[in-house]
Amino acid sequence: MASRIERLQGRLGKLYLDAFLVTDPTNVYYLTGFHLLAGDGFLLVTADRAIIVSDARYSLALQEFDSDEVVAAVSQDYYDDLNRICQTMKVSVLGYESTISYYLYDVLDEIMQADLVPFTNLIEKMRLVKESTELAKLRQAADLHTAGFNYLLNEIHPGVSEEHLANLLDFWMKEHGATAASFPTIIASGANAAKPHATASKKLIEDGDIVTVDFGYFVAGYTADMTRTVAVGSVDPELRDVYQIVNTARQAVIDQVKVGQRGNRLDAAGRRLIEEAGYGDEFNHGMGHGIGLAVHELPASYGPGTPDVKLHNNEVITVEPGIYIPELGGVRIEDDVVVTHGGPQVLTLAPTELLIVGD
Repeated sequence: MASRIERLQGRLGKLYLDAFLVTDPTNVYYLTGFHLLAGDGFLLVTADRAIIVSDARYSLALQEFDSDEVVAAVSQDYYDDLNRICQTMKVSVLGYESTISYYLYDVLDEIMQADLVPFTNLIEKMRLVKESTELAKLRQAADLHTAGFNYLLNEIHPGVSEEHLANLLDFWMKEHGATAASFPTIIASGANAAKPHATASKKLIEDGDIVTVDFGYFVAGYTADMTRTVAVGSVDPELRDVYQIVNTARQAVIDQVKVGQRGNRLDAAGRRLIEEAGYGDEFNHGMGHGIGLAVHELPASYGPGTPDVKLHNNEVITVEPGIYIPELGGVRIEDDVVVTHGGPQVLTLAPTELLIVGD
């Protein structure tokens, strides 16, 4: 089986490129397995070579880096050296990631003698379909998220703050194998739960609150992304009904996850139920997105206007319908799902029925 670098090398000729420059650290890691912070160097891939260039801070790490297909060089001026390497290797057309900063483009445009050609999502499209080793790591991450949520259930009660719950969860996740959060944890209670991207605040949990917990952590380099909503004590009857609507919509979408499915049709399976229940205006975001080495991978989002999104075997997506009612609260339930020829495989196995906590 061709390596990731070999797959990229095999495409260069078809793209009319002599080489491709990779500066995004996640893409460098995906292709090589080497951790390089943003701005600390680059990976250059030609038809028959792959070269990592960084500075003296990485000297020891590069010496210890064991690779049969990547060579490393230490530089005091990355992009002057890039130009020299390209001249030596007779690179006349150099592709680069369109996500680079304008400052870096200005540097390259000034220094490089090779023609520069931007590409959007060239490596990200490679990352979309997961290998078996990647799926195993995503399952590991999802299992830890399920365990972390089950731990947090015992800590949610009236009088505790959203921030305190987020801190408890952060400590527990890192103590049990997570390396870092992939986005700021959302703990949103009461009226705050009506804000899809609320941040954990100093608000104290109260009896009768609905509490949304949305979190993602890296495990073995890959992140899960899970949301659950629970009730504290007595719950408003409307929110209880809303919970059932959202949960039914979540399952309806999962039931339609299959190879070849289009994003807009997948979204419609759940959104239609929410609209028929009278809450169409209260569902104000896409149905989900891809995950992997980053919490938002391709597809960046799928919703009503995404007929161009087509699901592939071994792609991993989130399914996260929600209803948000100002001044009252909101409900979101999110699962991570593997697309397979045999049907959907749900990775996040925490309970999805409405749980009452804090008694």
